[in-house]
Amino acid sequence: MNLAVNDLSLFFAGMLVVVALFISYKEKLGFTKDIIISVCRAIIQLILVGYLLKYVFQVDNQILTIVMAGIIILNAALNARKRSNHLRNSFLISLTAIACSTGVTIGVLVLSGAIRFIPSQIIPISGMIASNSMVAIGLCYRNMDSLFHDQRQAVLEKLALGSDIKLASKNIVRESIRTGMAPTIDSAKTVGIVSLPGMMSGLIFAGVDPVHAIKYQIMVTFMLLSATSIGSVIATYLAYKSYYNERKQLTI
Repeated sequence: MNLAVNDLSLFFAGMLVVVALFISYKEKLGFTKDIIISVCRAIIQLILVGYLLKYVFQVDNQILTIVMAGIIILNAALNARKRSNHLRNSFLISLTAIACSTGVTIGVLVLSGAIRFIPSQIIPISGMIASNSMVAIGLCYRNMDSLFHDQRQAVLEKLALGSDIKLASKNIVRESIRTGMAPTIDSAKTVGIVSLPGMMSGLIFAGVDPVHAIKYQIMVTFMLLSATSIGSVIATYLAYKSYYNERKQLTI
């Protein structure tokens, strides 16, 4: 049996937003305006993307597929930059990290035969990988900035004792990478027991055998672990140098 979602069912589902609005108003959270704006943006963006993807899928052109994946990566890098607290070269660092994590992961999946290089598979997978890398990199940036401020004296002491910037920043870099990867690892621990992720649920809704849906979800779990680890490592190792000047002095 196929899942039937019509305009009327969407309208009634939209009433659930009223619950969030009521809680925001009742508890004076100040989210009422943000909720309304975010819902309206989500509806408009999803409708536009839906028609765009329908066209791209029909055309089935490899160059157009690469362009779409590139746009996803570019937008992810722009959003990751916003979380960098004005880190030097943050956009280029984010773009490099997300592009590498997405490219390596998709390359392995395509070469192994897990997915085919067609827009209906490459574009959604690119979005999943890039968005998770973006979140992980954002967490790395925030944690690294906080640790450099909190451990400033310890870093200065290591530098005074002759350590180079890599050794002086080693603990901060390690903890930042751990912070970026932690949510994906925690999610992998609870998948199937606490949560039924979107891809698996979507396939089950569409009538796919749950056992086959699980195989796809296992693949997704593997690729997200790969993507967040690659993205976190590249972004952190490129970004920590921005806290030092040309004479290897801490600038915060």
